Amino acid sequence: MKSAWLLGVVLAACLSANARSQALDYGKIEIATDQIAPNLYMLSGSAGLDPSHEDAAGGRIGVLAGPEGILMVDAQYAELADKVLAAIRRISAAPIRFLVNTHIHRDHTGGNAKFAKMGATIFAREELREGMRDPARPAGDPAAIPVVSYGMGEPVKFHMNGEIVDLVPVRAAHTGGDTMIRFENANAIMIGDYYRNYGYPYIDINNGGSLRGMLEALDATMKVARADTRLVPGHGTIIKRADLIPYRDMIFAIQGKVQQLIAQGRTLQDVLAAHVTSPYDSTVPGGLLPAGAGTSADRFITEVYQELKGGK
Repeated sequence: MKSAWLLGVVLAACLSANARSQALDYGKIEIATDQIAPNLYMLSGSAGLDPSHEDAAGGRIGVLAGPEGILMVDAQYAELADKVLAAIRRISAAPIRFLVNTHIHRDHTGGNAKFAKMGATIFAREELREGMRDPARPAGDPAAIPVVSYGMGEPVKFHMNGEIVDLVPVRAAHTGGDTMIRFENANAIMIGDYYRNYGYPYIDINNGGSLRGMLEALDATMKVARADTRLVPGHGTIIKRADLIPYRDMIFAIQGKVQQLIAQGRTLQDVLAAHVTSPYDSTVPGGLLPAGAGTSADRFITEVYQELKGGK
């Protein structure tokens, strides 16, 4: 009975997030461009218009541009694809050759089909490709499905426009098919959504995410990054390696508190009522804003409880 109720909470959160994204007024969203290296740019949507991501509508996009063509990282909501293309064309008229997805969520993969039909080859984790092909998911445009996939192991490397781009797979973290994208010469890493400094961490268990994997992904990022490397999350502000430490420590501390409450026989309702995130609420922007069936903090605690209760 408890497990059924818990599953209902998680499903409600996912359905509510999807409903909010469907209700967006995409006509009001503009795409801003930030240059972080001579040929590397980051695109992001307007702030304050996306209830799921108040800091910036949809997920951040990376654009590596040069005479050898364009490599994109992620593709925003499908409804913003034309605006994304217009922003890219303000950077470069070169062909868009490659598109890499950091994970499966539609604010990162929604525009896949648009760019695939323009000739881009889509790369992603095997788990992401299989997730998009899952018959249980709503039918989408087949062009959106990645055509080159890879698993755990050595990074996939691109050599183009004077840059070395590493697609570094990480264990199931935010989702079951996460990738960090490292631009070696620009000294920047796009880390998708397994780190976010707007709202509490989001472990999408329905798409294979895990608490353990999220902690492993943070450790892996700290090993790959230098002290001065710019870490670019899919949502929130650009950070440095040192900023990952308090984030990881917060997750460990909350994990420990939830584990203690489980050991005392507390239910999920009891754990939520204990407000174990309270020491961090004042320092986590958006942490107490709605995120599905409760707040971002409630969603995170529910995900942690479910994994720990399952003994994973």
